[in-house]
Amino acid sequence: MILTGNKIAEEVLNGKIVIEPFELSGITTNSYDLTLGNKLLMYNDEVLDPKKEPQTTMFEIPDSGYEMKRGEFLLGCSNEFVGSDFYVPIVHAKSSIARLGLFIHITSGLFDIGCKCNVTFHLYATMPIRLYKNMPIAQITFWKTTGEIKHYHGKYQNDTGPVASRICKDFK
Repeated sequence: MILTGNKIAEEVLNGKIVIEPFELSGITTNSYDLTLGNKLLMYNDEVLDPKKEPQTTMFEIPDSGYEMKRGEFLLGCSNEFVGSDFYVPIVHAKSSIARLGLFIHITSGLFDIGCKCNVTFHLYATMPIRLYKNMPIAQITFWKTTGEIKHYHGKYQNDTGPVASRICKDFK
């Protein structure tokens, strides 16, 4: 069962949902709007090998914005640090930005319960698009669980900023 926007706000105030910083204006009918941080991460490797740590370049989004090219893939992050020990967060693109051809978190929007971090956005441009720091880009929903809760203690816990894949740790 999905939480309404009012219930999300209530649970933030009760400490059951973490959204920092939290602004009431970010609440929607059944989600909270997430904004794009000021840095982007680009992979440098010609071929990405899951068994090896990827080489990356991090750069700041200029005040004039960053123009993503068609077919470009970057990692960004939310300004907001989010998570919950009581609910399962799911990240979705904002419909209005998706309609401009920017794919955000298409394949891994489901958070593990207990994971708290800045959301790393997987950004893929189907059309050239300009990104601005602090722009609303995604939304997060929170879902009730059934059954015993086991909290996440994995390789992405407490991440800040955009974070490259750490799948290479699964091979060790």
